[in-house]
Amino acid sequence: MRTIQTKKEYIALSNRIDDLLVLVDNNTSSDDKNFIELDLLSDLVADYEEANEPIKAPTLIEAMKLRMYERGLNQKRLSELLGVSTSRVSEYLTGKSEPPLKTARDISQKLDIDPMIVLGVN
Repeated sequence: MRTIQTKKEYIALSNRIDDLLVLVDNNTSSDDKNFIELDLLSDLVADYEEANEPIKAPTLIEAMKLRMYERGLNQKRLSELLGVSTSRVSEYLTGKSEPPLKTARDISQKLDIDPMIVLGVN
């Protein structure tokens, strides 16, 4: 089976997928020509993205901000949860300082963030 060779092909096929998504929905028959084309192109694009544009692990800052958003926490509430000052939380969230090991452990456990992300290990 053919694969996507260039970024230009990738962009063209991604645009075609956008066009097909307007024509195909959950009620479209699996033997519909648009459904079949969408299915094939989606696989090609997914393979290209996996090989050429891998998803990187989030940084600690990104992970903390996401968890804060998901749990409705502001900096003050997070500082209370971690037992540190709000200014210290601000430093962690801006990258001005890194949390010491005890705080890093608390961030991992209390915010359910993978320890590898907290330690910056890829």
